[in-house]
Amino acid sequence: MLRVLMILVPLALSIYAFIDCITTDEQDIRYLPKPIWAILVLLFPVVGSVSWLITGRKRAAPGGAGRPGVRGTGGGGGGWIAPDDNPEFLKSLNDKGRKDDGDGPADTSGERESDEERLRDWEADLRRREEELRRKGEGPGSGSGSGSGSGSGPEDTPPAAS
Repeated sequence: MLRVLMILVPLALSIYAFIDCITTDEQDIRYLPKPIWAILVLLFPVVGSVSWLITGRKRAAPGGAGRPGVRGTGGGGGGWIAPDDNPEFLKSLNDKGRKDDGDGPADTSGERESDEERLRDWEADLRRREEELRRKGEGPGSGSGSGSGSGSGPEDTPPAAS
């Protein structure tokens, strides 16, 4: 088990350091050019990896302001901020909500009219379909008179079980 750890730990360390070296921006690298650091990490896995991690890269400030993707506590860091932590985004949501609420009566009356029109259209369509079903029920071979009254219409029959 110890032999496996003696192989896996340096290997993992060198892989991590190599990927970190490759993905680091040029302006964040110190002392040597980026290709030289990558070669050092590959040729001398333990020494190159440790030296890269200690001295090769500018590390973020304690608040994380220098690292992209991490919100900095320092002033004007410009890093990415999650929407629920971004006060500007939350304020824009509140502004949109207030604007929608301010125009409420005019919009809701227009929406009500369109809803009422839609309801009237649905009711007319429903009546038309019911009439079609009654006509089909009165066709030849049904022998059911007008189709209304004693429960012989299609609206009184339960749906077929599947």
